[in-house]
Amino acid sequence: MSVRRFRIRRGDTVQVLQGRDIGRRGVVERVVPEAGRVVVEGVNVRKRHARPRAIGQPAGIIDFNAPLDVSNVMLVCPVCGQPTRVGYTIGDDGVKRRICRKCNEQIDE
Repeated sequence: MSVRRFRIRRGDTVQVLQGRDIGRRGVVERVVPEAGRVVVEGVNVRKRHARPRAIGQPAGIIDFNAPLDVSNVMLVCPVCGQPTRVGYTIGDDGVKRRICRKCNEQIDE
């Protein structure tokens, strides 16, 4: 099985398209390309009941952000602030950069 390359990267702001957190926005904490999933801060929060395994480790109910499928989130353009598809362009220096499909502005810095 090959690993997919995503148009969404760590640190991007995304909006949830489906599920119980539909419409919520958050920053991508982690990308898991092997599973096709992303972890978004403050979205898809789950609870885990844990006992302390080592000294100093907390016990009890721990909240954590569960992964979402990458198809259920859409990148939010930092320029126009709308959820958008991602396009690519090659600059004069030969570097491939992501662009917003709605306002044609560059997403990458």
